[in-house]
Amino acid sequence: MHFLSDALENYINSSTEDEPKILQELTRETHLKVVRPRMITGHYQGRVLSLLSKLIRPVNILEIGTYTGYSALCLAEGLTMGGELHTIDINEELSSIQRKYFDKSNFGHQIIQHCGDALKIIPSLDMQFDIVFIDAEKKEYPKYYEAVINKMRKGGVILSDNVLWSGKVVAPLDPKDKATKILLEYNKMLKEDPRIETVLLPVRDGLTVSLVR
Repeated sequence: MHFLSDALENYINSSTEDEPKILQELTRETHLKVVRPRMITGHYQGRVLSLLSKLIRPVNILEIGTYTGYSALCLAEGLTMGGELHTIDINEELSSIQRKYFDKSNFGHQIIQHCGDALKIIPSLDMQFDIVFIDAEKKEYPKYYEAVINKMRKGGVILSDNVLWSGKVVAPLDPKDKATKILLEYNKMLKEDPRIETVLLPVRDGLTVSLVR
C-alpha cells in the first residue's frame, strides 16, 4: 500500500539528502539477483536511518534482519571510531552480496555478520547496544524486543520497521493473519511499556522509534 501519492513521494525523495552511489549500486544488484527486491530499505528510509545514527553516534549497533545489507550500511554511517555493527540474517544465500558491499564501503571492518536464528544469537552477544534495528520475521517481533531490551544502554534507541504492515493494522483483521495480529499486539506493547518512550513515524511502511529510559 502507498500511503502517499507518487508525486509526493518523488518530492520527498528529491528534498532529501542524495542516496550514496554504493547504495544505488546495491539496489540495482538486489533488483537483478534477489527475490522480492521490494524488501530493500530504499533511499528515503535509508537516509532517515543514517541521520538517526549520526545523531546518536552509537558505539554498538545490532540489526535483526540484514537482507542484502542496505540498512546496515546506512546505520553504519553514524558509528563512532572503533564502533561495531552486528547484523543477523537467517538466509545464508545473501551473505556474499552483503559482504561484497560491506567491504566496498568505508565501514566493512566494523560490520560483523551473523547467520542463523536471531533469538539464539542475541544472548551470545556480550555487549550493550546504542541502536537496535528490528526488521526480520514479523511474528517474532515481541521476542526480539524482549531479547534486546536488557542489552540497551539508557538513552539507546530501538527501531522497529514495517509496523504499519501495508495498512493492515487499521483494516479488519483476518483471523488467519497471524503476522498482523502480532504486530498489533507489538505496537500496543511498545506504547505501554514504561521502560521506553515511543513514537511511530509514518516513514515508508511504518518505523517506530523507542527511546530507552
